[in-house]
Amino acid sequence: MGVDFEKLFQALAPLMNGSAMGDEAVGSAFRQLMSSLMAFDYVVVFAYRGKERPLDLYSTFDAKDHVLFVSLYQAGPYLLDPFYHAACAPRPGVWRMRELAPDRFFSSEYYRTYYVQTGLAEEVGFFVPISEQVTVVLSLMRREATGPFGAAEFALLKRAEPLVAALARHHWADLDHRFDAALAKTGRSRRKALHPPADGVWQHLNLTDREAAIIELVLQGHSSESIGLRLGISTGTVKVHRRNVYRKLGISSQTQLLSLYIKNLGH
Repeated sequence: MGVDFEKLFQALAPLMNGSAMGDEAVGSAFRQLMSSLMAFDYVVVFAYRGKERPLDLYSTFDAKDHVLFVSLYQAGPYLLDPFYHAACAPRPGVWRMRELAPDRFFSSEYYRTYYVQTGLAEEVGFFVPISEQVTVVLSLMRREATGPFGAAEFALLKRAEPLVAALARHHWADLDHRFDAALAKTGRSRRKALHPPADGVWQHLNLTDREAAIIELVLQGHSSESIGLRLGISTGTVKVHRRNVYRKLGISSQTQLLSLYIKNLGH
């Protein structure tokens, strides 16, 4: 589809007065802006700060899909998400999921048992650092029936990135305070927030720091070769650690590993 200038101007109009808007209004403005450029099925906007539970700023899911894409995701699987790791790096700009995913992501157990449930053909995200610690990711999603974004569409999204970044930075400038408020409600300190439920999983399962680092990368979808390069150790050493972890946990597959991980997130 071509650019719908009427939709585009309608989306830009409420942004011209410069006053701050709420999450729903900002998210809606982003959705309308993007829909003037191309078709997509869903929008979701998350804010990330380190390993803390991400903030759900806006989404267009129905109640059923909201459970999968937001509630379940916030419970712990976000820690295995390539978008989460890119946000923490951070890697500003517009990125396709397949550009950020580890080399074995699409054959990983996380992908097969969680991500594939989304039925997505592609996800593209605008990564906008808001502060030294917070990054907002505004995602556009297409289901398999719609198909992935074409090269010309992706190029158009990259051209729109400065406007989207300015929108996010202006209206979501206070996110550090909102993360602090969310922590206060749970009674957890900022220091404790650096150790999310997943860290407790490794302690509960009695893994060493090196074993935990390797297994976490396995769950994210990294091959033994990729893990070795990231950690500065040989592929053979990675494989030895993986065998030791499987033996220690009494498991024989990545399916069982992910099941243990999810089961122990609440411990």
